[in-house]
Amino acid sequence: MSDSFEIFICDFLDYLRSEKGLSPNTIEAYERDLRLFVSFLKGSFGTSFREASGESIYGFLAHLQKKDYASSSICRTLIAIKVFFRFLKKEGMISVDLGRYFETPKIWQLIPEVMTMEEVDQLLTQPKSDDFVGSRDRAMLELLYATGMRVSELCSLKIMDLSDSFVKVRGKGRKERLIPVGRRAIEAIDHYLIHFRVKAETSDAPLFLSQKGNPIHRISVWSRIRAYARSAQIAKTISPHTLRHSFATHLLENGADLRLIQDMLGHEDIGTTDRYTHLANSHVKAAFKTFHPRF
Repeated sequence: MSDSFEIFICDFLDYLRSEKGLSPNTIEAYERDLRLFVSFLKGSFGTSFREASGESIYGFLAHLQKKDYASSSICRTLIAIKVFFRFLKKEGMISVDLGRYFETPKIWQLIPEVMTMEEVDQLLTQPKSDDFVGSRDRAMLELLYATGMRVSELCSLKIMDLSDSFVKVRGKGRKERLIPVGRRAIEAIDHYLIHFRVKAETSDAPLFLSQKGNPIHRISVWSRIRAYARSAQIAKTISPHTLRHSFATHLLENGADLRLIQDMLGHEDIGTTDRYTHLANSHVKAAFKTFHPRF
């Protein structure tokens, strides 16, 4: 990376922290997206971000698509690029804001593939509970699907956050919420705690640990889920967020109230939760087309 880019990116990240108030995870994601974009420009076009064009931005987005990036990740990357170019223009570092020419897709069009209930069952039965890793992974997967929590929320859980029927989750903006937990997830967690977390010193110890005894990292959760999806021969691109989307969609399809789903997901805006109605409706249309005798 050039020295000029390092200066600009540091200024930009400070701007996000001080003026936009974005979460550390979002800022980290924006930085990662922008560094990947600049590397792509140098490798494919031999230019820096200051000489970027609309064609190079389109090329980068197409590159991510070919690499099987989730649509939501590509959307976030485009937003990062748009905000970055807007910042550079505002600060007088560039003369043309290229980002203004790129329309951000509607969020409901970018929901990742949702697993069927059969695929969820296949995924959740992959970890074997006869050792530390398998027992931990089974508990994590069951909890993710049972609650729809974010992977960052899962990784920050403490043992004391869990009761026999609820889990206390610290979400975005440090806001806490209680989510009901079903019997299967509780049983999987109890098995993990009783047989493989016997050395937990205090109730405020992390719930899920790595094999080295450190709090589990979200990248590790992501890689474990992808591995289990392959072993289950699920062709879809599966991530922790896929379980969150599947949780919400399956609740909606089975008649749950949208406000209830909003509370459990930790969405401040009901409009964010409302995108699942588009997904559920698409499933209804697909089923109608498949099974109605006169379609």
